Amino acid sequence: MGPVTFFQLLSRFGNARDALTALPSLSLRAGGRKLHPPGNIDEEMEQVHRYGARIICACEPDFPTALKPFSPPPPLITVLGETNLFERRSVAIVGARQASAAGRKLARDIAADLSEAGFTIVSGLARGIDGEAHAASLSGGTIAVLGGGIDHIYPPQHQRLYAEIAAKGILVSESPFGHRATARDFPRRNRIITGLAEGVIIIEAAERSGSLISARTALEQNREVMAVPGSPLEPRCAGSNRLLREGATLIRNAEDVIEALAIPQTRVMKAPTPPLFQTPQDLEPDIPESQIEAVRHALSPTPVLIEELAKVAGISLPRCAVILVELELAGIAYTFPGGLAALAI
Repeated sequence: MGPVTFFQLLSRFGNARDALTALPSLSLRAGGRKLHPPGNIDEEMEQVHRYGARIICACEPDFPTALKPFSPPPPLITVLGETNLFERRSVAIVGARQASAAGRKLARDIAADLSEAGFTIVSGLARGIDGEAHAASLSGGTIAVLGGGIDHIYPPQHQRLYAEIAAKGILVSESPFGHRATARDFPRRNRIITGLAEGVIIIEAAERSGSLISARTALEQNREVMAVPGSPLEPRCAGSNRLLREGATLIRNAEDVIEALAIPQTRVMKAPTPPLFQTPQDLEPDIPESQIEAVRHALSPTPVLIEELAKVAGISLPRCAVILVELELAGIAYTFPGGLAALAI
């Protein structure tokens, strides 16, 4: 389940024990799958321990400070490496997978200089700009946020880089151990990348680049959005150039980044808060089948605001949230941070 459903369940039942007890009936009532028995939880925790990693829950004191204000935060993360890096000043660097030689050199130079200046570099271990940023900042500290489980090395070409980051930096994942990343995992990964950093640098992003999603997420988190300008004739720079036109900070080197981050900002999350359960009627166990079907029919693979789903289904926002919890447990829906939901595919 996603973080929205996790905290909705705690809100609905008041504690984890009662929520766990209710899970099987909630899933089956929505026509879904049989959930894993609790024994699998112990097995996964043992696998993580044997791998040399650890699970940190959002309620624990050593959970990264930068992620705590999220609405909602990841319920738990799996980490491998030097967790003290979480508390250092950090900058995210992301960009094109099929980056040009010039873009790669810029990523290396900026990452190395920021690392020497005391910043931790955060990125997503992807090909291109991400990989260059990680490699150039190994000696100063780098954080790689994965879409899959902590043990899923993707792309496979980064196996050596993965091992070096595990030894000198931190690997972070919100996904369960053994999970292979799918498309829906990358928005969650991007949310952590930008959330851990004071600002995000975009180097070579096409018009439909995933890096632009990171820029939007960073804005919601009130992080500084910076971009390196590129040729207007280069398709790989169309998205980053548009960000500059819309107000992103133009940067050319590490000095520009440090100057941009020197202006104090009040870090306030701007993403909408997911709806919570409010009245006894919203928590009634006997939800009419017609309401469940109305929400299910309104869902599509494209994420949409939960309040829009409630309008289409003709029900209250909190009741829609209750139904989405059951549909997600059944494997039919998926909820995203920011009050969005989509059909699970």
